[in-house]
Amino acid sequence: MEAFLYEYGNLLLRWLHVIAAISWIGESIYFVMLDNSLHAPRDERGKKLGVFGEMWAVHGGGFYHNQKYLTNPPELPADLHWSFWKSYTTWLSGFALFSIMYLMKPAFYLVNPNSPWTWAASMNGLQAGILAVAFLVVGYIIYSQLCRRISPNMERDGLLSLAVGIMMVAVAWLTVQIFPGRAAFLITGALMATCMSANVFFWIIPGQRRMVAALKAGQAPDPLDGKRGKQRSVHNTYFTLPVVFLMLSNHYSFTYTSPYAWIIMVLFIFAGAVIRQYFVLRHMGKNQLGYPVAGVVLLALVGWLAAPSTADKPAANVPAKAAQQVPGSAGMAETGMAAGTAEEAGGQDTAPASDRGATLERVHAIVVARCTECHSAKPTFAGIASAPAGIVLDTNEQTIMHAAQIKQVVGSKYMPLGNITKMTDDERAVIAAWAGQ
Repeated sequence: MEAFLYEYGNLLLRWLHVIAAISWIGESIYFVMLDNSLHAPRDERGKKLGVFGEMWAVHGGGFYHNQKYLTNPPELPADLHWSFWKSYTTWLSGFALFSIMYLMKPAFYLVNPNSPWTWAASMNGLQAGILAVAFLVVGYIIYSQLCRRISPNMERDGLLSLAVGIMMVAVAWLTVQIFPGRAAFLITGALMATCMSANVFFWIIPGQRRMVAALKAGQAPDPLDGKRGKQRSVHNTYFTLPVVFLMLSNHYSFTYTSPYAWIIMVLFIFAGAVIRQYFVLRHMGKNQLGYPVAGVVLLALVGWLAAPSTADKPAANVPAKAAQQVPGSAGMAETGMAAGTAEEAGGQDTAPASDRGATLERVHAIVVARCTECHSAKPTFAGIASAPAGIVLDTNEQTIMHAAQIKQVVGSKYMPLGNITKMTDDERAVIAAWAGQ
């Protein structure tokens, strides 16, 4: 019951996070569209009132007339609408999810024994958890310092964008070196989301409050408050699509288990940014197709890097009869054994030892010993109420059904998570040889 309540709470929290994120991102995209679609007022009355820009729209059976004032509206109503709770709720619920899923089990999700750096591979769970949180805090501080030092008055935003892009490349590379792939993608996305929400909390809302206070006091607002808020808001809109991808990436292991994981992450980040740029310009009336084409090219490059290598095809030294027998039923256990088919075919068995022992029975025995604590109809691992991703491996047929996925995550050493069940390299080789058949 405790595991069920934990998982149900996880579901409700995730639902809250998604709802808040949809609301925040939707409102943010709408206001960016509105801001970029404004045109100078056509009538003299609007000009006299200080209207900076306006837009007429039709939606839901009605007509809307939006007007924007920079710092001098003729009146300031008491029911002024503010946009910030959606942002805060998204971040708070996201960090709560990160805490109960990763920080409560850091040895399981955050420790990377396969890290190329000895100190990272030898970290314990507490150290890995502290480092993951430090990435969010220190990452935002570095990002904010870049904004302050490179373009404090918004005069060098192009150079600032380049610097932020380089920073994200560095973060992607570092996280993949230190943490397991799935956690690396999530931490990078969480850092970008932290920057977005912190922009709202530390810059956009405080600046707007100072502007409102000045207007109520009959003073002229500082135009820099509006410009700084606009700068951070623009950054947020380009972070949006990459963050959405990074939050969804945990469902697609081919991205974070690839040997090119950090490059794949970078390509997705920039693909999201250039696709968003197309829509930003489209709202200005500019239909520059080069941006979506660039995004498609980047995504195609991701597909090329993440695609299975030729090693996934039957090896040349696998006997022809065995290579032709594609796993598809439990009967493979009797007819597809690599050790026996070579002799039946009349040839000498020259396959490696791992290939000769790559029978379904042996593979499934490994799966049962190393995987079914979690991937079972009735998991026995503490805190797991149901099989992750719905992948159950209790029977031969279920093992066959998920052969490609098993080979991918076992070969990359992503699974078992943290190698908690101590799967050996020999066992991984057996699975690789069997799945290759």
